Amino acid sequence: MKRSFGCLVCFMVLLTSSITMAQTRQNGPIISEFGPVFVVDSIDFKTDTTTTFKVVFDIMNSPDDPSKRNKSIETAARFLNMHAQNGIPKAQMQVALVVHNLASKDILTDAAYSDRYQRNNPNSELIKSLLEAKVEVILCGQSAVSRKLPKPEHIPGVQVALSAMTALIQLQNQGYTLIKF
Repeated sequence: MKRSFGCLVCFMVLLTSSITMAQTRQNGPIISEFGPVFVVDSIDFKTDTTTTFKVVFDIMNSPDDPSKRNKSIETAARFLNMHAQNGIPKAQMQVALVVHNLASKDILTDAAYSDRYQRNNPNSELIKSLLEAKVEVILCGQSAVSRKLPKPEHIPGVQVALSAMTALIQLQNQGYTLIKF
Protein backbone atom coordinates (compact mmCIF):
# COMPACT_ATOMS: atom_id res chain seq x y z
CA MET A 1 0.00 0.00 0.00
CA LYS A 2 2.79 2.44 0.91
CA ARG A 3 4.61 1.67 -2.35
CA SER A 4 1.46 2.33 -4.42
CA PHE A 5 0.89 5.60 -2.57
CA GLY A 6 4.53 6.59 -3.13
CA CYS A 7 4.24 5.83 -6.86
CA LEU A 8 1.03 7.83 -7.03
CA VAL A 9 2.65 10.83 -5.31
CA CYS A 10 5.66 10.65 -7.63
CA PHE A 11 3.36 10.46 -10.68
CA MET A 12 1.33 13.45 -9.47
CA VAL A 13 4.50 15.54 -8.96
CA LEU A 14 5.73 14.70 -12.47
CA LEU A 15 2.30 15.39 -13.96
CA THR A 16 1.98 18.71 -12.14
CA SER A 17 5.44 19.87 -13.22
CA SER A 18 4.79 18.95 -16.86
CA ILE A 19 1.42 20.67 -16.81
CA THR A 20 3.01 23.80 -15.32
CA MET A 21 5.70 23.78 -18.02
CA ALA A 22 3.12 23.24 -20.77
CA GLN A 23 1.08 26.22 -19.60
CA THR A 24 3.84 28.79 -19.98
CA ARG A 25 2.69 30.63 -23.08
CA GLN A 26 3.31 34.19 -24.15
CA ASN A 27 1.46 36.52 -26.48
CA GLY A 28 3.11 38.88 -28.92
CA PRO A 29 5.24 40.82 -29.45
CA ILE A 30 4.20 41.16 -33.10
CA ILE A 31 0.60 39.87 -33.07
CA SER A 32 -0.54 40.59 -29.53
CA GLU A 33 -4.09 39.19 -29.70
CA PHE A 34 -3.31 35.93 -31.52
CA GLY A 35 -0.63 33.28 -31.77
CA PRO A 36 0.51 32.68 -28.20
CA VAL A 37 3.52 30.37 -28.09
CA PHE A 38 5.18 28.15 -25.54
CA VAL A 39 8.39 29.26 -23.90
CA VAL A 40 11.13 26.72 -24.60
CA ASP A 41 13.77 26.89 -21.88
CA SER A 42 16.49 24.57 -23.14
CA ILE A 43 17.06 24.80 -26.88
CA ASP A 44 19.83 22.59 -28.25
CA PHE A 45 19.32 23.35 -31.97
CA LYS A 46 20.04 27.07 -31.90
CA THR A 47 18.04 29.54 -33.96
CA ASP A 48 20.15 31.56 -36.38
CA THR A 49 19.17 35.11 -35.52
CA THR A 50 21.14 36.52 -38.46
CA THR A 51 19.14 34.82 -41.22
CA THR A 52 16.06 36.10 -43.02
CA PHE A 53 13.09 33.81 -42.63
CA LYS A 54 10.98 33.79 -45.81
CA VAL A 55 8.02 31.48 -45.38
CA VAL A 56 4.77 30.81 -47.21
CA PHE A 57 1.98 28.92 -45.49
CA ASP A 58 -0.31 26.87 -47.74
CA ILE A 59 -3.74 27.28 -46.14
CA MET A 60 -6.37 25.05 -47.70
CA ASN A 61 -8.45 23.61 -44.84
CA SER A 62 -10.89 25.26 -42.51
CA PRO A 63 -12.93 24.04 -39.54
CA ASP A 64 -16.34 22.60 -40.39
CA ASP A 65 -17.85 24.77 -37.67
CA PRO A 66 -18.13 28.35 -39.04
CA SER A 67 -17.79 29.74 -35.50
CA LYS A 68 -14.25 28.36 -35.11
CA ARG A 69 -11.08 30.26 -36.00
CA ASN A 70 -8.78 28.65 -38.55
CA LYS A 71 -5.80 27.39 -36.54
CA SER A 72 -3.71 27.09 -39.72
CA ILE A 73 -4.03 30.83 -40.27
CA GLU A 74 -3.13 31.50 -36.64
CA THR A 75 0.08 29.54 -37.25
CA ALA A 76 1.43 32.58 -39.10
CA ALA A 77 0.90 34.70 -35.96
CA ARG A 78 2.60 32.01 -33.87
CA PHE A 79 5.53 31.94 -36.32
CA LEU A 80 6.02 35.71 -36.03
CA ASN A 81 5.61 35.79 -32.25
CA MET A 82 7.86 32.84 -31.41
CA HIS A 83 10.70 34.05 -33.59
CA ALA A 84 10.42 37.64 -32.36
CA GLN A 85 10.44 36.40 -28.76
CA ASN A 86 13.65 34.56 -29.57
CA GLY A 87 15.62 37.41 -31.10
CA ILE A 88 14.59 37.52 -34.76
CA PRO A 89 13.73 41.12 -35.76
CA LYS A 90 10.47 41.58 -37.66
CA ALA A 91 12.51 42.98 -40.57
CA GLN A 92 14.07 39.52 -40.97
CA MET A 93 10.71 37.77 -41.32
CA GLN A 94 8.82 37.76 -44.59
CA VAL A 95 5.59 35.81 -44.25
CA ALA A 96 2.87 35.01 -46.77
CA LEU A 97 -0.33 32.97 -46.65
CA VAL A 98 -1.75 31.40 -49.79
CA VAL A 99 -5.40 30.68 -49.07
CA HIS A 100 -7.51 28.35 -51.19
CA ASN A 101 -10.02 25.52 -51.18
CA LEU A 102 -12.15 25.30 -47.99
CA ALA A 103 -10.16 28.09 -46.30
CA SER A 104 -11.25 30.61 -48.94
CA LYS A 105 -14.25 31.60 -46.82
CA ASP A 106 -11.92 32.65 -44.00
CA ILE A 107 -10.86 35.87 -45.78
CA LEU A 108 -14.42 37.24 -46.08
CA THR A 109 -15.50 40.47 -44.42
CA ASP A 110 -17.78 40.10 -41.42
CA ALA A 111 -20.75 41.23 -43.51
CA ALA A 112 -20.13 38.71 -46.29
CA TYR A 113 -19.44 35.94 -43.80
CA SER A 114 -22.59 36.81 -41.84
CA ASP A 115 -24.68 36.60 -45.04
CA ARG A 116 -23.46 33.01 -45.51
CA TYR A 117 -23.06 31.74 -41.94
CA GLN A 118 -25.22 34.06 -39.77
CA ARG A 119 -22.24 35.18 -37.72
CA ASN A 120 -19.17 37.38 -38.00
CA ASN A 121 -16.02 35.85 -39.43
CA PRO A 122 -14.01 34.42 -36.51
CA ASN A 123 -10.86 35.01 -38.59
CA SER A 124 -11.40 38.64 -39.57
CA GLU A 125 -9.46 40.26 -36.69
CA LEU A 126 -6.68 37.72 -37.07
CA ILE A 127 -6.40 38.41 -40.82
CA LYS A 128 -6.41 42.17 -40.17
CA SER A 129 -3.67 41.80 -37.54
CA LEU A 130 -1.56 39.75 -39.95
CA LEU A 131 -2.03 42.32 -42.71
CA GLU A 132 -1.02 45.12 -40.29
CA ALA A 133 2.15 43.11 -39.55
CA LYS A 134 2.93 43.13 -43.31
CA VAL A 135 2.01 39.48 -43.87
CA GLU A 136 0.89 38.94 -47.44
CA VAL A 137 -2.49 37.21 -47.59
CA ILE A 138 -3.08 35.84 -51.07
CA LEU A 139 -6.34 34.24 -52.16
CA CYS A 140 -6.50 31.73 -54.99
CA GLY A 141 -8.48 33.32 -57.82
CA GLN A 142 -9.73 29.92 -58.96
CA SER A 143 -11.15 29.24 -55.49
CA ALA A 144 -12.64 32.72 -55.30
CA VAL A 145 -14.50 32.34 -58.60
CA SER A 146 -15.60 28.74 -58.07
CA ARG A 147 -16.87 29.52 -54.55
CA LYS A 148 -18.50 32.81 -55.62
CA LEU A 149 -16.38 35.04 -53.37
CA PRO A 150 -16.11 38.36 -55.25
CA LYS A 151 -13.34 40.82 -54.36
CA PRO A 152 -15.65 43.36 -52.65
CA GLU A 153 -16.41 40.65 -50.07
CA HIS A 154 -12.72 40.10 -49.17
CA ILE A 155 -11.12 41.69 -46.14
CA PRO A 156 -9.31 44.79 -47.47
CA GLY A 157 -5.65 44.05 -48.14
CA VAL A 158 -6.18 40.45 -49.25
CA GLN A 159 -4.62 39.96 -52.68
CA VAL A 160 -6.06 37.73 -55.41
CA ALA A 161 -3.72 35.56 -57.49
CA LEU A 162 -4.49 33.67 -60.69
CA SER A 163 -4.31 30.49 -58.61
CA ALA A 164 -2.84 29.11 -55.41
CA MET A 165 -0.44 27.08 -57.55
CA THR A 166 0.78 30.22 -59.31
CA ALA A 167 1.30 32.11 -56.04
CA LEU A 168 3.09 29.18 -54.40
CA ILE A 169 5.45 28.75 -57.35
CA GLN A 170 6.24 32.46 -57.56
CA LEU A 171 6.89 32.79 -53.83
CA GLN A 172 9.11 29.70 -53.77
CA ASN A 173 11.01 31.06 -56.78
CA GLN A 174 11.59 34.21 -54.66
CA GLY A 175 13.18 32.10 -51.92
CA TYR A 176 10.17 31.49 -49.67
CA THR A 177 10.05 28.11 -47.94
CA LEU A 178 6.73 26.30 -48.16
CA ILE A 179 5.09 25.16 -44.94
CA LYS A 180 2.04 23.01 -45.50
CA PHE A 181 -0.21 21.70 -42.75
